[in-house]
Amino acid sequence: MPMTPPKNWIAVASADHVAIGRAAGVMQVGHGKRAPLARVRPGDRVLYYSPTQQFGQRDALQSFTAIGVVRDGEAYSVGMGGGFVPWRRDVEYFDAHPAAIRPLLDALAFVQPRANWGAKFRYGLFAVGDEDLLVIGRAMGADTRNLGVSG
Repeated sequence: MPMTPPKNWIAVASADHVAIGRAAGVMQVGHGKRAPLARVRPGDRVLYYSPTQQFGQRDALQSFTAIGVVRDGEAYSVGMGGGFVPWRRDVEYFDAHPAAIRPLLDALAFVQPRANWGAKFRYGLFAVGDEDLLVIGRAMGADTRNLGVSG
C-alpha cells in the first residue's frame, strides 16, 4: 500500500494556548474536539495561527506562532479537570518566532480572494500547500529543512 504524502495543516488558537501546547509538545484544535485531529496523521506538518494573544480577548495578534511535525501515535484524550477532556496529538515543534500574516498575504495561495483573507481561519483546522508552508516557515525563521519540503 503506498504511503500518503504528509499534509500541511494550519490550526487556529490564541497565542497563550499555543505556548502551552508547545511547552507540552502537543496540539489541540476546536476546543479539544477529536474529529479534526482524526484527519491529522503522523508526519504531517502543522502551523499555528493566532488571531489573538490571549484566549477570549480582543487583543489582535494575527500571527503564525508555532510550526512543527506531528509525531507517531494516535490522537488521545486527557482529563484536565472540571469535566474537560480534550483530544490531543503529539508534535515536535521547531525553533521559530512569530510572523505577522499581513506582510505575507500576497504570497499565500490559501488567502484568495485577498478581500476575504480571514475566512479560512473560521474552520479552526485546514490544509494548505507546500508553498504556503514554506512561505510561512521562512517568515518565522524556522529551519525549513526540518519540514521535509523542498522549494
